[in-house]
Amino acid sequence: MSEFLITDDSVHNKLTKDQILDNRDFSIIKNRADLEHLLQEKGRDYSKALYNLEYEQQLEKLQVELVKLQHWIAETNQRVAIIFEGRDAAGKGGTIKRFTEHLNPRSMRVVALNKPTDMEKGQWYFRRYIKELPYAGEMVFFDRSWYNRAVVEPVMGFCDEDQYQRFMRQVPEFEHMLFEDGVHIIKFWFSIGKDEQVKRFNDRRANPLKQWKLSPVDEKGQEMWQRYTYYKEQMFAQTHNSFSPWIIIKTNTKKQARLESIRHVLSKFEYPGKKEADIVVLPDPNIVMRFHRSIYHLL
Repeated sequence: MSEFLITDDSVHNKLTKDQILDNRDFSIIKNRADLEHLLQEKGRDYSKALYNLEYEQQLEKLQVELVKLQHWIAETNQRVAIIFEGRDAAGKGGTIKRFTEHLNPRSMRVVALNKPTDMEKGQWYFRRYIKELPYAGEMVFFDRSWYNRAVVEPVMGFCDEDQYQRFMRQVPEFEHMLFEDGVHIIKFWFSIGKDEQVKRFNDRRANPLKQWKLSPVDEKGQEMWQRYTYYKEQMFAQTHNSFSPWIIIKTNTKKQARLESIRHVLSKFEYPGKKEADIVVLPDPNIVMRFHRSIYHLL
């Protein structure tokens, strides 16, 4: 072949002959600067490609830091619970995947519980989650958590008012007991815009590999948007505190949200090798913010 294309056919058909990269072009590329210069000469828009390359480079460096952090957690018998909450399609699962893909599975777990059984419904609400809390030296990632009862359940009618109010009274005390016992709790709320949520739902419908992510509850999320907002704000107001604060992540840009949430976790611990990190481990305050009552406008 005389040409090596880095684009799909629909884009290729719109290019002039001078804009197409061939094997001779690639033979002179020795580094990133050469590639950028060549693309500029050919009038190609390479901003997205460079953004993706930069993202992958940063992600790898942050994942190296997560491995260091996990080693310290295991060595010092720390217990870390990281909670991922947010509206449907906000990117929780994808972010957890980036957190965990290079961690040692022996001292890390992802918890994504199904709906409670009839037996569990007759037990104290927190019991099924207590069994999943981290052991000494372990990190546990909760893909949704006990906070189902704060937002999803009352919105969808899966709990009654008494159950909801009891949970809201008990959860700060429950988390305070965990805090006093030495469990590190990090609570993320992934904030997504209504239009962006629709776009991601449509993407899932069109992708046979992601259709399983859609559920009737997801479909109702749009029509019950304001009701979700009401319960979300009640949750923030009543369960945000100094020992277990809510950390809000803007997730309309998925890749940005992944990097910044990892940075936030890294910033919370002083582990060996952190000072030698080859990347910034402090989160961007424009993407990651601690809940405050003045930011109710977040989604």
